[in-house]
Amino acid sequence: MSICTLIHRSKTLTQLLQLHALFLKTSLDHHPFFISQFLLQSSTISLPFAASFFHSLPTLPPLFAWNTLIRAFAATPTPFHSLTLFRLLQTSPLNPDNFTYPFVLKACARSSSLPLGGTLHSLTLKTGFRSHRHVGNALLNMYAECYAVMSARMVFDEMTDRDVVSWSSLIAAYVASNSPLDAFYVFREMGMENEQPNSVTLVSLLSACTKTLNLRVGESIHSYVTSNGIEMDVALGTALFEMYAKCGEIDKALLVFNSMGDKNLQSCTIMISALADHGREKDVISLFTQMEDGGLRLDSLSFAVILSACSHMGLVDEGKMYFDRMVRVYGIKPSVEHYGCMVDLLGRAGFIQEAYDIIKGMPMEPNDVILRSFLGACRNHGWVPSLDDDFLSELESELGANYVLTANVFSTCASWKDANDLRVAMKLKGLKKVPGCSWVEVQN
Repeated sequence: MSICTLIHRSKTLTQLLQLHALFLKTSLDHHPFFISQFLLQSSTISLPFAASFFHSLPTLPPLFAWNTLIRAFAATPTPFHSLTLFRLLQTSPLNPDNFTYPFVLKACARSSSLPLGGTLHSLTLKTGFRSHRHVGNALLNMYAECYAVMSARMVFDEMTDRDVVSWSSLIAAYVASNSPLDAFYVFREMGMENEQPNSVTLVSLLSACTKTLNLRVGESIHSYVTSNGIEMDVALGTALFEMYAKCGEIDKALLVFNSMGDKNLQSCTIMISALADHGREKDVISLFTQMEDGGLRLDSLSFAVILSACSHMGLVDEGKMYFDRMVRVYGIKPSVEHYGCMVDLLGRAGFIQEAYDIIKGMPMEPNDVILRSFLGACRNHGWVPSLDDDFLSELESELGANYVLTANVFSTCASWKDANDLRVAMKLKGLKKVPGCSWVEVQN
């Protein structure tokens, strides 16, 4: 059996260690080809071992080995290791190539290192790699991920060789920077250049439709997907049904969701939230049960969504049951969001004392949202339990709405002096309650 076959068949750390011993005995750790292949395989099994092997080599590793390790670290929660390796590479006799820069720029994007990304941009100009399409796309994506949309646009305008990745990255940059109309303009430019969008492009466009509640454009994208036979993967399907749900077309959203071949935890969680927003309590409970029966490992976010759904639909018993299952069956430690959902659930239903007991029993300090939710429930139901002296002092003191809400609660308790003192203090500080507002659509 050849060495390459042994390398590619290695699947565990133990096998990697055995191969490493063979490398040391046969001096294969001096051979650039075998070094590169071994590092490529080991980086997918144990990245710490791959890094240790790399740094222990008796000779200068080939550039392929540097790129392999930089790429591997760029995809981890610690992408800054890629940047450290790149600095080390710059001190070696080797020069980065057109593969190195995209990997390092990806690490900059994932670590939000915009200043270093700008430095790399200058370096690509000096070394002549800026004109390479993959490097240009990586630069564009880096600026997009760091929300530097003007810099992303500048890179895009300077590119002489664009592809669908270039257009998709710029569209995504505008959507992420809350400029959905600019995303539509770029898509129109894309069509004028006869560049066909892919599923990644359409996901960003559907997100823009969701932000602007533009059902007409969203429906046209759906028609484009259907007529062109574009595969409805999880990301595209999720973006499509979320658009329909946000635009008020919950039945169409449910139709798209049910037609998806593949669903994951994220898509199911989003669908539950959408159904809850439209008051479809039976569908919410049914889908959550399907998630459990289908073997999906529910996480903290899934339970936060179902608890919030129970709160909005007044399902007190179900909410208590799910909270208990989360702790007892799934072993998930409740976060402040979970406690907030329970306080809101009980408060809306009029169980004021139970909601207060949960607040006092929380292992962390209640945030401003929980306190306002509780006080709002007290006001709505016209009853306030015996509060601790420091309870109301924990509210954010520079928010005018908190003064108004607390004064209303005191009025409910017939504590007219306390209510008046709060309104006076509010005027002295120059605080005002910002009025609420709603969006309506008139003739598109």
